[in-house]
Amino acid sequence: MNNLLAINSAEELLDYIWDWCSTAGVKIVMAIVMLIVGFALVNVIVGWIKKINDRRGFDKTIAKTLQKTISYALKTLIVVALLAYLGVETSGVTALITSLGVTLGLALQGALSNVAGGILIIVARPFALDDYIEAQGVSGTVEDIRLLYTKVRTLDNKVISLPNGTLANGTIINYTAKTTRRVDIDFGISYTDDFKAAQSVVLSVAAKNEKVLKDPAPICRVSGHGESSVVLSFKGWTRTEDYWEVYFSMFEGVKSAFDEAGISIPFNQLDVHIKNEEKGE
Repeated sequence: MNNLLAINSAEELLDYIWDWCSTAGVKIVMAIVMLIVGFALVNVIVGWIKKINDRRGFDKTIAKTLQKTISYALKTLIVVALLAYLGVETSGVTALITSLGVTLGLALQGALSNVAGGILIIVARPFALDDYIEAQGVSGTVEDIRLLYTKVRTLDNKVISLPNGTLANGTIINYTAKTTRRVDIDFGISYTDDFKAAQSVVLSVAAKNEKVLKDPAPICRVSGHGESSVVLSFKGWTRTEDYWEVYFSMFEGVKSAFDEAGISIPFNQLDVHIKNEEKGE
């Protein structure tokens, strides 16, 4: 700066600019080039790791978290190294980052609980990517697990971000953790119908459905006496990915089979009786 103030002529100014460009300017240009090349190499390394994970079939949740961690760590190292190359005192930068971390930590205590929850989810693994879960009043497929939030895609294609702090400390139902699921459906029939015949109809519909597993065998039993119907409970097993197909096809198939067998499905009715009273004269 003192040298710049001491310039008295245009020629000296040009000499100063030339000297700066040939020294500090070159270093800055080189730093920018190395930053671009370094970040590009990091992306190549992360992409290479992703290909290995996909080929080896590693856990998606851990693999994705590992890729992001490696990417952030390597890019941070590149930035610090380039700052040192440019002559910036990195110890000061480290102290600044530390102080900012403490300040942010005090200001973002809720966010830190989400970070702790995210680490707990990644380590304990109550669910993984592509699992269908129900938690915090939300049901959907897990799209992404981050340190602060877990993204869930609902059946109507909405993406909901759940805070990891409350998510890790709450009840989580994982519908796809197992390869099979049981389909539970209740059918109501009239009290005047033969319930044993109705049971046979339901089980025959299940037997014709290729996606209903034969072992364990499906069952259909009377499970209740309602106000206007006898309740038959069907319980059959299927592969997890076929759950909804079996659920809807059983309703459709049983309705058609009941119609063919003359078995009625009762519905609420209201009988109104009108009483005529003759008025006396």
